[in-house]
Amino acid sequence: MKYSEFAKSWFLDPDKPGFDQYPTFLDDDRKVPKLEASLEEIGEYQRRLWANQKQALLLVIHGPDTSGKDSLIRTLATYADPGGFHAWSFSRPNAFEAAHDFLWRVTPYLPAYGQMVAFNRSHHEAVIGERVWPVRDVETYNWGARYRAIRDFEHHLISEGTCVMKVWLNMSEDEHKRRLLKRLDKPRKRWKFDPSDIEGWKKREVYQAYAEEALAATHTDETPWYMIPGDRKPQARAIIAALLAEKLKQLAPEYPKESPDVLAEYRELLAKNGVK
Repeated sequence: MKYSEFAKSWFLDPDKPGFDQYPTFLDDDRKVPKLEASLEEIGEYQRRLWANQKQALLLVIHGPDTSGKDSLIRTLATYADPGGFHAWSFSRPNAFEAAHDFLWRVTPYLPAYGQMVAFNRSHHEAVIGERVWPVRDVETYNWGARYRAIRDFEHHLISEGTCVMKVWLNMSEDEHKRRLLKRLDKPRKRWKFDPSDIEGWKKREVYQAYAEEALAATHTDETPWYMIPGDRKPQARAIIAALLAEKLKQLAPEYPKESPDVLAEYRELLAKNGVK
């Protein structure tokens, strides 16, 4: 996968994994491509991906609670063909899931060739959220082995024709607090509030530290992490939409080539039936 200078400008630097070293918003929106234009390109090139059925795209989205993962996916799906686009969410593993290898629960939801799939949290939750809230005896975890497994897993997906795009929504502490309070203040958002949000807020620093370590350990040339400023949702959506459109253009620049013989046979059949 080739990366443009625009794409590279958002890469995580593994030597500087601290989230405080990356912006949470941009002062100048003119540096960001227009959202609507990118969404239209996503719709067009996702259909080409679906038509070719040769490659797939997995979009992995992570960030703290209230970072806008759900609304981001809804926006990116604006012009997507529903036949070739799906989204799945992964919270903390339940007892049945935790009894399996940690990659087991995401494998059935990977995209088929031609599909684009978005993960709201993903297999990376096994080295971030699960580290803060263990679902097994903590002494049974081997975090280094899990990091290696994730790198190998994503290398395998790449080698089999699935592009993996990973984004982290980098949100400031003040904005995180504001959005949590907004869930209480606005009736249409109050249903989202959960007591675990309070627990998550209390453990924000621990969660951030483990996330920084996990991203640095799973950032590779093949599957880099994109650090996206997350304080302003429209801005974050525009950046990610532009990056996603770029990926799709590379995966499926054209529709499949038509077969002249099939077209000739089709025309002949229609002509025999009086269709002009």
